[in-house]
Amino acid sequence: MTKKETYITWAAQIVAAAILAMAMFPKFTGDPQAINTFTILGVEPWGRYLTATLELIAAILLLVPQLKKHAMGGLVAAGLMIGALGSHVLKLGFAGEIGSMAAMAAVVLIASLVVLYLRRSELPIKMGS
Repeated sequence: MTKKETYITWAAQIVAAAILAMAMFPKFTGDPQAINTFTILGVEPWGRYLTATLELIAAILLLVPQLKKHAMGGLVAAGLMIGALGSHVLKLGFAGEIGSMAAMAAVVLIASLVVLYLRRSELPIKMGS
């Protein structure tokens, strides 16, 4: 990886992890909006706790250099954000604050895809060159 690619991937990792961390806390603490969102989706409370746990795991994998699992963090984050955006398309919509949540999910998805591409050599299964 070139020096430029290293800077880009770390910027993407930090952006994705920061947004995931901010999104995780309301789910763990039982914020009424988080409860309402997962009630609409029909997966409250287990879906809320599972999502928050996966967000925490993704953020850790994206940020901790010693683990050398940044690509796996990107993969987990991308999967979560595809699910989040799918939830917006199918049930939640995009109006008001819900729309802001969808925009943040799109930012995390893009950042995690950048990480996945630039750190693809870390994956146990090789993705194109």
